[in-house]
Amino acid sequence: MFNWVVCIDFAACFNYFGNPSIQMSLLMINLPEQTLPLGHDEAVRKAKTLIEALSWIREFRDRHVVIKLGGSALEEEESVRSFLTDVIFMETVGMRPILVHGGGKAISQAVKEEGITPQFVRGRRYTDERTLEIAARVLAGDICEQLVGEIQSQGGRAIGLNHLTQSVLIGEKLQMNDEEGEPIDLGEVGHVVGIHRDVLLATCRSDTIPVLPSIALDKDNRKLNVNADTAAAAVAKFIHAEKLIFVSDVPGIFLDRDDPTTLQSHLNATRCRELIASGVIDSGMVPKVEAALEALQAGVKKVHLVDARIPHSLMLEIYSNQGIGTEIVL
Repeated sequence: MFNWVVCIDFAACFNYFGNPSIQMSLLMINLPEQTLPLGHDEAVRKAKTLIEALSWIREFRDRHVVIKLGGSALEEEESVRSFLTDVIFMETVGMRPILVHGGGKAISQAVKEEGITPQFVRGRRYTDERTLEIAARVLAGDICEQLVGEIQSQGGRAIGLNHLTQSVLIGEKLQMNDEEGEPIDLGEVGHVVGIHRDVLLATCRSDTIPVLPSIALDKDNRKLNVNADTAAAAVAKFIHAEKLIFVSDVPGIFLDRDDPTTLQSHLNATRCRELIASGVIDSGMVPKVEAALEALQAGVKKVHLVDARIPHSLMLEIYSNQGIGTEIVL
């Protein structure tokens, strides 16, 4: 026999659930301030939303999720603020979010302002030491601090983990070959080969959101510029994260990017490889999806692609039954 609880008074409902994290989650979901009593239909709709979210909140409590923020979304202040509200929500209701970010456009602008002419080796950008120092300054000194500051201004707890504080990403220089098998030297560019796992997990256990810019240190403590997508995938792999989420200015994977109705809400690894081979997944989406597939092979359960420009897209993707972006599984 089922025991039903009908919550006419939301305060009484909070008292019933008891858990402070659940209470806070209910408060945060009901974002618009209500100055008049809710109508019956609106009240029922909100209650259903809360109950739907509650089942996912319970499932993901104490689970780690790695979130990569990048693309033009970093340049839209309101989108970043809304996104970070969602990250705070996740931490408040018991999830363990880890935020990894890039900043390619900001770095390009800073390099331009310094009067540095970009160098390319066989079509790929070369990173000299001067450019690396600019990238490190922009990522760790500017963007990371801004993200941490915004989280704190919204009442959350966050800390930047990077070469200026406590580095977490362990890298080594990236070795690549061209189509003829000849080595390509891209300068101070690396990839993540390990993490300081204890530091990262201890930060999460302290109810603090770690914010990691895409700069790694090698075994000699030399800085390396790393791709933020692959860095996030590596972190997810090394901590066996529940989820890896790519948040950018792209809603997900389309079969036809000119037709919004072709957005794929669910894909498996085999289908993703078919779409890469056929050219449907192309350009900058290819390394993102390949990083996703590598993370899934290493034990990450799901990868999501969502658009930061849609308000609270992160919560809609994680805490609703239908989702709003593309999820990828094995």
